[in-house]
Order: sequence, then C-alpha cells, then structure tokens
Amino acid sequence: MKTLLKILVAITFYFFLCLPVSAQNVADQSAKFLRIEVNNLDAIRLAKKRLALNKLLTRYNSPLVNSIDTFLKTCDSFELDCYLLPSIAGLESGFGKFTHPGSNNPFGWGGGYILFTNWDQAIFTVGKGLRQNYLNKGAESVDEIAPIYAESKTWAPRVKNFITQFEAEEAKITAILNLNPVEL
Repeated sequence: MKTLLKILVAITFYFFLCLPVSAQNVADQSAKFLRIEVNNLDAIRLAKKRLALNKLLTRYNSPLVNSIDTFLKTCDSFELDCYLLPSIAGLESGFGKFTHPGSNNPFGWGGGYILFTNWDQAIFTVGKGLRQNYLNKGAESVDEIAPIYAESKTWAPRVKNFITQFEAEEAKITAILNLNPVEL
C-alpha cells in the first residue's frame, strides 16, 4: 500500500508540475491508474487461489487439475467460496478419481448418477445448483448446506477440512509473496 501511495504521489507531482494540463485530465489519469491497480490486486488474489487449487489437486493426483479455471470462473459467476466446489469433489469422489463410470460427476450430484459431458459441465452445473438451491434459500455455510446435500453427519467437517487445506496452501503462497515483495 505504501508503494501504491508513493507511485500515486509521484504521478500526481509529475502531472502537476511538468505538464500543463487541466485538473480533469490529472484526475482522469489517476482514476485509470487506480483501476489498473485494483485489477492487479484481483489478478493477484485469483492467481493465489489458482496456485492453491493446483497444489492440492496435484497432490491428490486429481483429474480435475485441468479444470481449475472452470472452478474459478464458476465461483466468481455464482459468488461461491472458490474452495467449496473442489472440497465437495474431494470428499465425494477423491477429487474426481472415484466416480460412477462415465459420469464426469465428482460431486455425487444426484447420488452420483447424473451424467455430465465433462468435468467443466459438472462444475458449472453444481455451482449453479448450489447458488440457486442452497445459498439463495438461506443455506449459506457448509454446516447449513450439509443436511440438505448429504445424509452423513460428518459431511460438513470433512468438507471444511478440505477447505482448510486449500486455505493453508493459499496462506503459504501469501507468506512467500510477502517475503519477496516486488517494488515498482
């Protein structure tokens, strides 16, 4: 944040003293710069989630590793925790390794017997289903989703365990980035 402030001060100083421009042009340039910085922060946040997903899915030798972008797009589209869907897949199918043959259904959706064309279709459909049929109807936490999604009383803590693993990976990535700051 200090770096951003220094850059903004330097840019403002440059425009104020060096260029004969109106205040509107200076404000417009600052606004563009701030939009770029916010977009960079979103990109960094997304990159950390992508790396955390990749790390864990690779560790579990998951066939879902090639669908990381679909997980991220789906969680963004339906405003879901980006680790919820992969965590459900982790519990329900060992991250896609143990599914009903040919179903491409790593979530146990419909008892695991609903067939999807591919992993990406399953991810999108289940993400949409979670938003419409669970979160929009008041089941917003894993504990509230659990009794609707599964009969097992241990479903919620096991899904939360996977979420915690993803969050721990993201925390490691954040710690590494904090040790190696990039100065602009």
